[in-house]
Amino acid sequence: MKTSIQVLDDKIIATLAGELDTAAAQETEQALQPLLESEGKDIVIDCTDLEYIASSGLRILLGILKKAKTVGNRVVMKNTNDVIRDVLDMTGLTSIFEFE
Repeated sequence: MKTSIQVLDDKIIATLAGELDTAAAQETEQALQPLLESEGKDIVIDCTDLEYIASSGLRILLGILKKAKTVGNRVVMKNTNDVIRDVLDMTGLTSIFEFE
């Protein structure tokens, strides 16, 4: 699993690549920690190269969303493929995330 974070104007863009499974969850959560401290900036999660997401990955995304909402920021999921979108649909999370 690879993660990168880029600050661009009033947004923070997190790019996820690979499989966000249980084995990668702890490392990914630590890598995404700056998103939890991004007051005043909306968050874009680019899933172009994200191949798979497990429940532990969903928990990470929900934590980011919860923190962002408490400070008035948006979280936008971008470029989700069919596999990721299906998981989000099955768990009911498409109704709480924004998508581009």
